[in-house]
Amino acid sequence: DRDTDKKRIEELLEENMVLEIAQKQSMNESAHLGWELEQLSKSTDLADTRKSFVFELNECASSRILKLEKDNQSLQNTIQELRDASLTSKESSLKFVELEKENQQLSKKIEKLQNQIEKEKQSNQDLETLSEELIRDKEQLQVVMETLKADKERQVQTLQ
Repeated sequence: DRDTDKKRIEELLEENMVLEIAQKQSMNESAHLGWELEQLSKSTDLADTRKSFVFELNECASSRILKLEKDNQSLQNTIQELRDASLTSKESSLKFVELEKENQQLSKKIEKLQNQIEKEKQSNQDLETLSEELIRDKEQLQVVMETLKADKERQVQTLQ
């Protein structure tokens, strides 16, 4: 029993050391990933973030539109199948009406999303244009400031 206990204790100690090493490696990796994330966040500027956000927003909206279009197509196929089957029962006509309504709702949602995407695209283009204009204005103001500084320095030297 003692030998078994000793062996078990040795195994547990060994397992403990392995776990401690794994924990240290994990902590080192976490610290390194944190550092990389910090470096990445420092290196990205506002324009890249905005463009990324706009791209992600457009992708999300596009995927929603595709999903709705797929649902719409599925409903249209179901409607066509019901038409082809020429089921005249009250139940099938109710289902048909329900599917038609749902199809119309989905079509309206698709149209709204497409309009929203167009508005967002226009808004993004306007923001980009404004951003470019502001950058040009800033550069012009810097040139004017440098010119004014040089003029003031010349005036000070002249007065001295």
